[in-house]
Amino acid sequence: MSCEARKEYISRMSYRYRRAGKRYKTKLLNEVCEVCGYERKYAGKLLSGQFRRRSGKRGRKRYYEDPRLLEALKTIWKQSGYFCGKRLAPGMDLWLRDYDKHYEPLCGAVRAQLVDMSAATIDRLLKPEKARLGRKNNSGTKPGSLLKSQVLVRTDNEDIDQPGYLEADTVAHCGGSMSGNFIWSITYTDIITGWTAQRAVWNKGYAGVKEQTQDVEKKLPFPILGFDSDNGGEFLNHHLVRYFTGREHAVGFTRTRSYHKNDNAHVEQKNWTHVRSLLGYDRLENPAMVKVINELYEVWEPFNNFFCPSMKLLSKERRGAKYYKRYDQAQTPYQRLLKSGVLNQKEQQ
Repeated sequence: MSCEARKEYISRMSYRYRRAGKRYKTKLLNEVCEVCGYERKYAGKLLSGQFRRRSGKRGRKRYYEDPRLLEALKTIWKQSGYFCGKRLAPGMDLWLRDYDKHYEPLCGAVRAQLVDMSAATIDRLLKPEKARLGRKNNSGTKPGSLLKSQVLVRTDNEDIDQPGYLEADTVAHCGGSMSGNFIWSITYTDIITGWTAQRAVWNKGYAGVKEQTQDVEKKLPFPILGFDSDNGGEFLNHHLVRYFTGREHAVGFTRTRSYHKNDNAHVEQKNWTHVRSLLGYDRLENPAMVKVINELYEVWEPFNNFFCPSMKLLSKERRGAKYYKRYDQAQTPYQRLLKSGVLNQKEQQ
C-alpha cells in the first residue's frame, strides 16, 4: 500500500472510529493493525486524531533572516577573497568599518549580528553561494644540483620563535605548458607571522630572483634571519647563497627535502590565496607585464597582510585512521607581528 493510499484509508477509518461504540472500535482497530501493520497504540492515536499536522515549519525561528544581512555577508565574503568561516569571523569587524562608505549603510542590529556570527553559521549561510573552483597542478621546479650538497636541509620549524625566518617558492604562469618563456611569481612568507610578499620575474633567472629578493628585504618590517627554499635552481645558486651568507651577520640558508613540499608548507599554501586567486592560471608571456604585475603586488601585499586573517596549526594528532588538528584564533599577519614584540613604537605606527 502506497503512502497516499494509507493516508486516505486512515482518514476514512478515523471518521468511523470516532463515531463508533467501544465494541466496534475494537474491531476497527484490529482491522487497521492488520492492514497497515501498525502497533496497536500507534494505530489508536492515529484513529483518534491525536497526531495532528502542525501548521508552518517546525523548529525554532530563523535568527539570520534579514535580506540585508545575507547581502552584506555575501559582499564581504567575495571582496575578502572567498574566506572560509573560521578566517572571516574574526575579521568581520575589520571589514565592516568601511562597508557603509562603499555599499548600502547597515543598521545597528544587522551590524551586531554580523559581528556576533559564528564561523559555522557563516559557512552555513554561504553554502548556496560557494563556487567550486578547479585547480591545475603544474610543477616548474628544476633541481639545482650545483649547491645541493652544501646547503643544509631543514624539515621542521619547532625552534623558530620570532619573525624573520622566510620560506620562498615560485609559481609558474604558464597556462598549462612549461615550454617557452613566461612570467613567474616568487612568494616569500614569514613562518611565525604569515607576513607574505610577492614579486614577478621573467623566466626566474638568478639575476631577477636576486634583485626581487633584495627589494623584498628592503620593504619587510623585520630583518631576515633565515631563508628556506625548495631545490629549484633559481634559489640554489652561488649568487643568492652569497647574498645571504656573505654579509657580516649571515642569514641561515636552508632547503627542503626533494619531493617533500610539506617541508615548505607555510609558503606552499599561499600559492592559491596570494597568487592564483589574483592572476589565475592563464599564460603570461609578455615581458612588459612584469612591471605591471609588480605594481599590482604592491597593493595586493598590504591587503593580505593587514586585512586577511589566517590560522596557524597548534597541534596534529592521529587517532586510528583520522587526524585531529587544532588551530589558533584567526589573526592577520599584522596582528601577529605586533604581538611578537620585535617592532618599536615608530615601526608599529
